[in-house]
Amino acid sequence: MAWEIKSLSIKDKNYPLPLKKIKDPPRVLYFLGKIQEKENCLAVVGTRRCSSYGKEAAFKIVSDLVESGLTIVSGFAPGIDTIAHKTAIEKGKRTIAVLGTGLDRKSIYPKENLKLVEKILESGGALISEFKPGTHGTKYTFPKRNRIISGLSLGVLVIEARLRSGSLITAEYAKEQKRKIFALPGSIFSQTSKGCHFLIKNGAKLVESAEDILEELGMNKLRVKKEKVEGKTSQESLILEALKEGALNIEKIIEKTKLSPSRVASLLSILEIEGKVKNLGGNIFSKI
Repeated sequence: MAWEIKSLSIKDKNYPLPLKKIKDPPRVLYFLGKIQEKENCLAVVGTRRCSSYGKEAAFKIVSDLVESGLTIVSGFAPGIDTIAHKTAIEKGKRTIAVLGTGLDRKSIYPKENLKLVEKILESGGALISEFKPGTHGTKYTFPKRNRIISGLSLGVLVIEARLRSGSLITAEYAKEQKRKIFALPGSIFSQTSKGCHFLIKNGAKLVESAEDILEELGMNKLRVKKEKVEGKTSQESLILEALKEGALNIEKIIEKTKLSPSRVASLLSILEIEGKVKNLGGNIFSKI
């Protein structure tokens, strides 16, 4: 796919209206894909080293948010950001990646996400940067772009973050820009929950589902009605029952179901094709 990097001045008609209103808007935006002047966006950000809990929560919450009409904005980083983008794409929805580098192939970071660029564009999404092509990422460029992530959005959802992290920088920008701040609670023993708990203690809305966000944004009517997921056979039902309380790795599924490893692997493949389970990576599976 040929990449055509375009630019947009703050004076142009299609410049995103929410971004134009922040304290320090980029005078010029470089972009791949499609830019819209008005759309309802929500930022989803989080740690690069996410747990299976964080992966599952990101997948399930983002799935419902995009089905409810929200465009997901994130920072293209490994971990939660990438899961947020990929989930939107899997649902056939638009997503926006805001980069802390130029948008040319040599500058984009991380390199392992180069294929994700094409998927974002194929799904009608966009990649945005205030940095000229040829600009490589630095300790300065990544935090600076976080104000764009929040500035494009109605609010920011933080899924797993340390106390000192880029996600909390994004949340701080959201506070300055008078955007809503949402955070996923986690274990008191996890370092990647401490950032979220700090935000909740300081006024962020605790989030257990997409409905918590939609309600806060006044978008209740867009709630998704979920169909009950059931197995076609008793063995499929065993696996779905094992996953009822949360994501598990394949070894734990084998232990819980008492089925053979080959049978579990085969059934998980079938259930994934049927859209009943999702491989979150690292052979960790979640019920959809």
